[in-house]
Amino acid sequence: GCHYCAAWKAEIGVAYEKTEEGRFAPLLQADMRAGPPDGITYARKVRLTPTFILIENGEEIGRMEGYVGADFFWPVYAQFLQTHTDFMPATQ
Repeated sequence: GCHYCAAWKAEIGVAYEKTEEGRFAPLLQADMRAGPPDGITYARKVRLTPTFILIENGEEIGRMEGYVGADFFWPVYAQFLQTHTDFMPATQ
């Protein structure tokens, strides 16, 4: 029922897995009310949707909250991945 989640799915989600970012950081969707999936620990409770949490060895290493549209998502998300991982897009 989240408007921003629906917009993300329609604008980004349909192609996400085909992108460099999607191949580097595959998504696992989880219900925020259920807590983290088995074997995963969040640094803090999820309170906003959508929330993108980077996990390494079962632990949260980074978090990006909210969605403000496709024009902003890709550059912000690429920077988020570069800040928290060794991701380097081919376009740079």
